[in-house]
Amino acid sequence: MIDQLKRACAIAKKDIRIYYLKGPVVIFGILFPVFLFLAFVIGRDLPVDFLIAGLLSMTIFFTSMSITPVIAPTETQTRNLERLAAAPVSITTVLMGDMLASVLFGTGISLVPIIVGMAIGVTVTHPFILAAGIVLAAFCFSAMGLIFSSAPTSMTSTVMMISTMVKFPLVFISGVFIPVRELPQWGQVLASASPLTYITDLCRYSFQGTNYYPIWMDIAALVIFLVIFMIAAVKLHKKSLPERL
Repeated sequence: MIDQLKRACAIAKKDIRIYYLKGPVVIFGILFPVFLFLAFVIGRDLPVDFLIAGLLSMTIFFTSMSITPVIAPTETQTRNLERLAAAPVSITTVLMGDMLASVLFGTGISLVPIIVGMAIGVTVTHPFILAAGIVLAAFCFSAMGLIFSSAPTSMTSTVMMISTMVKFPLVFISGVFIPVRELPQWGQVLASASPLTYITDLCRYSFQGTNYYPIWMDIAALVIFLVIFMIAAVKLHKKSLPERL
């Protein structure tokens, strides 16, 4: 167990060095959620803490899923996957390493909107719940990204297209731009099926003290989504690995 954990950390270190410590990746991780968010909030008279909470949840969502979908296709193309398959590491360990790197990146970049919010006067009223929610959501979205990377292809463009087709609809149904309580009944049902809804609710609670779901339900939902995504990712990668080698 300890050996596998050390190997997962080594894989995470490799991923950070190869995929994350790139200027464009960091800039894209910060700017993309900002521009998308500004496109929908400019001209609307909304409280600053509402805006920062939505921006933070989007930042966690996009940054935690920005690289994980393309790691496996890229390593298939560069033959690194063959070396990993020949090494004494399980698929679960490899995926844990990929996920750990993504979590570190997602949580690190998520500090930017928090610092910006505090600089303009937004107060974090529940910092421990916010910190726990950010880490849990980063794990959840990273595991979701691993599902996309399980497609048996070396074409990163194919994986990114599938990932984008899922990510953008989730943003619009998750209460980021319109609070869940203001959505129609069918919209509230759709929102409950998105993990982004629950971290958005946690962020609103942490900044504004208002929430739609009970806090325990937000945390439980993120844990359940994480377990489902991780189990699905491991099964799908085990199935697709022989086709990649």
